[in-house]
Amino acid sequence: MTSVSNTSPIERIARVIAAEMLSPNAEGAGELGRPVSEIVDTIWSRETDRALAVLRTLREPTATMIEAGRAAGDDPARIWSAMVNAAIAEASAPAD
Repeated sequence: MTSVSNTSPIERIARVIAAEMLSPNAEGAGELGRPVSEIVDTIWSRETDRALAVLRTLREPTATMIEAGRAAGDDPARIWSAMVNAAIAEASAPAD
């Protein structure tokens, strides 16, 4: 069974955007005086417009994503996961 999240995609994406901006590990703001996770808890909602932009972009899958979805079977969660994983793999592939 595929994992199902308890938080919305918008919140998860917004939290990642906020964390990437802040985390020293992600070359963000550096020394903040408190854990990045605490700051993200207070500011992630400011990034919802960017998160929505990401999801709007994903409405149109690539051919690779469509094929991955078809191969994933009938479970919508597995199809979604396969399509997103295909998109990630496309981004990681060397450019021609």
